[in-house]
Amino acid sequence: MTIPPPAAKPPSLLRNPLSFLGMAVASVSTAFGLPMMFIDMFSRRAHPYLAVLIYLVLPFVAAGGVGLIILGVVWERHRRRRRPDQIVPPLPRLDLNQPAHQVAVVGALAASMIVVVLLSVTGYQAYHFTESVKFCGLVCHQVMKPEYTAYQHSPHARVACTQCHVGPGASWFVRSKITGAYQVYAVAFRKYPQPIPTPVKNLRPAQETCEQCHWPAKFFGAQQKTFSHYLADEHNSPWQIQMLMKVGGGDPKLGAPAGIHWHMNIKNEISYVAADESREIIPWVRVVDPEGRVTDYMSTEQPLTPEQLTGAPVRRMDCVDCHNRPSHVFFPPDRAVEQVFDTGRLDRGLPYLKREAIRLLAQEHASEEEAHAAILAGLSRFYQAEYPELAREKALAIQHATEELQRIFSRNIFPDMQADWRAHPNHVGHLNALGCFRCHDGLHRSRDGKVITKDCNACHTILAQGPPEETRTSMLQEQPFRHPVDLGMDVTELNCSDCHTGTSGL
Repeated sequence: MTIPPPAAKPPSLLRNPLSFLGMAVASVSTAFGLPMMFIDMFSRRAHPYLAVLIYLVLPFVAAGGVGLIILGVVWERHRRRRRPDQIVPPLPRLDLNQPAHQVAVVGALAASMIVVVLLSVTGYQAYHFTESVKFCGLVCHQVMKPEYTAYQHSPHARVACTQCHVGPGASWFVRSKITGAYQVYAVAFRKYPQPIPTPVKNLRPAQETCEQCHWPAKFFGAQQKTFSHYLADEHNSPWQIQMLMKVGGGDPKLGAPAGIHWHMNIKNEISYVAADESREIIPWVRVVDPEGRVTDYMSTEQPLTPEQLTGAPVRRMDCVDCHNRPSHVFFPPDRAVEQVFDTGRLDRGLPYLKREAIRLLAQEHASEEEAHAAILAGLSRFYQAEYPELAREKALAIQHATEELQRIFSRNIFPDMQADWRAHPNHVGHLNALGCFRCHDGLHRSRDGKVITKDCNACHTILAQGPPEETRTSMLQEQPFRHPVDLGMDVTELNCSDCHTGTSGL
């Protein structure tokens, strides 16, 4: 009796080009990713681009490799079924009574646990990395450079980007990630606008972000503040304004809210319609008082028709309508130079330094490097031409001034993204932009004749003004505004920003 030879074992379904490619991709990405992950976890320095590779790119590549392996197996099985001469391996049978099967099951479970742990660690690290300031500011380096630079020098420099731009809760987290997917596409294919437009349309309401730390109901009273300015004359003469800022606010249960923070929906509800995307032009305002009485104010200068008003989106006013640059302030040249004067990092003994600094900072430049070179050459050339002896005596002061002006430019003006104080005006106050005067212009009237006031004393009271030696010795009492330079006219009839564009001295 002849014993038939045992049937040949069919080749594994993994033996196909697609699965081989998947195994190579998964193996290489894992071999590179695991060591780098441990290096990053125990490193003291943050490596944003490395983190993108470790936690975002390589895990997806490895998952793609596994997907290719499975796809190759399915494709190979289908191919063999269509050919009668090909033997299709049967599905594996599991018998835990056999030691070999027991070893296989234990090995499979151990491998699965390792994979789950690794995916959990990388997923956790990926979540925290995408929520980090480094990710927001450095991964898209050129695009977000203006915002990230300004943020680092802002009062909110220790507040993570996501605390304001996303906030707590799953719904806003998911919404931010969906929005972020398009932003990745825009950066990858250079579809992003220059500059990045503001205000942010999908920003979470300020009541859910800002007011977690800043609580207008707990604000009250007024605050005395000194505003320091410097004239663009030969001596860079200082000029101070002592002002009582009527911060206001307050809990309606304890008294009537008042002052600047009267606007903050503590007791009254304020809504408005903007005629432009940047909310610079506000022709219509609605105020609802605690008794439910509604008063609508329409601009007599730029009125809306009933049809325009019906179709216009109505926004309820909150913190960011005035504090629109809480973490990303781009200071205009005149104010930035004055701040450096205040800190003593610019020598006021250099004649016309403020005037020349503003001139050099306000020039158009194609790049930051070109601006730095122009500032270096321009300041040196001015003092050598106009004050040659002083240029020799104060060469070190001129060098320090050059370095400070270059730093001012790097912090506030970004030619690559066309971002500066003109593209992103600050609505706090009304010196270099309309700000408060978008509504408080004396031109918004209701049907019964009420007017949104333009009275300066509604928000602040001037107590003293003039050179520092004069303000230190004068009695603090209410007084009308006095312009430091006599222009031969009543400047209160104008808006400050009509002349103070950020490039003019006082």
